[in-house]
Amino acid sequence: MSERTKDGPAKGGRRAFLKVLGLGAFAAAGGTGVPDAEAMRARPDQRAPRYRETDHVRKFYETNRR
Repeated sequence: MSERTKDGPAKGGRRAFLKVLGLGAFAAAGGTGVPDAEAMRARPDQRAPRYRETDHVRKFYETNRR
C-alpha cells in the first residue's frame, strides 16, 4: 500500500498513472473523442450484401410457418 499524506492519498500511484495514460491516449488520438461521421460511413462499393433468400432460407421459412 502507498503511504498517505496529511492532505490525502499519496501523490503518484496507480490511479494517477492510469489517468495520465488515458489523457495521453486521448491527446494522441487527436483530442476530439468523436469520430468523423463521414469517415465512418462505408462507400457503396464496400458494403456487403445483407439479405439473400437462398434455398436453405426458403426451407427454413416453410418449416416454421406451420
